[in-house]
Amino acid sequence: MMILRVISRLLDYPTQALFDASDELVQVVKSAKVSEENKQSLIAFIESLSKKDLYDAQERYDLLFDRGRSLSLLLFEHVHGESRDRGQAMVDLMNVYKSKDFEVMSSQLPDYIPLYLEFLSEQEVEYAEEWLGDICHLMTMLSERLIERECDYSVLFDSLIELSGIEVNRQEVAAAVKKEERDDTIEAIDREWEDKEIKFDDPLSTNSQGGEQCPSASSGVQKSVNSLNPNDIQNVPINWHDQDAAQVSGL
Repeated sequence: MMILRVISRLLDYPTQALFDASDELVQVVKSAKVSEENKQSLIAFIESLSKKDLYDAQERYDLLFDRGRSLSLLLFEHVHGESRDRGQAMVDLMNVYKSKDFEVMSSQLPDYIPLYLEFLSEQEVEYAEEWLGDICHLMTMLSERLIERECDYSVLFDSLIELSGIEVNRQEVAAAVKKEERDDTIEAIDREWEDKEIKFDDPLSTNSQGGEQCPSASSGVQKSVNSLNPNDIQNVPINWHDQDAAQVSGL
């Protein structure tokens, strides 16, 4: 699916090489199996991006995706946060890449969305659609947050949602996003970097007296996209398919 490679490039850091290839990207989009609405939005995005001053485009990208965690392009940052499960999930994903003979030629982490899309672009259509479906809840959340910021990068995620073939009811997600506090303001960033009080007792640990459970302990519960709460996104796992699990375990 060449369209996934195009979206991968567009979601990556803007470069002069990307701008120079804009005509080729548009041609791929024109032949892609997406709705006419998304097709025209993608073409408009490519044309608008390639006409920007490169340094302005790069600055905008940094302010969007590298300032705060709400728009992070690292899948497992949304799923596992800072828990230890995140490291194991990345090891598992890297093993899946290896099992499919996908060579990572990047310094990026394996859960970096452009890298994930690059991997899927080399797989069979059915496989790519299934794996896109696994992250549909995350793409919906990211799209709604970009829409809330009136940012045209949202069309990239909207197109991915369409390519997944998953029917999405976005009303609850959009409503939850509207209630979120922005994490990319100077005040929010200052709070994030404040020294936190060290506690030696963990109030979130599981106990036999019915105490609260660590969020990662409930990660086996799949929530539907229709009832997704973006503030609870870490409890929504990415599915691992049986065929890939078998391949990974044999490595």
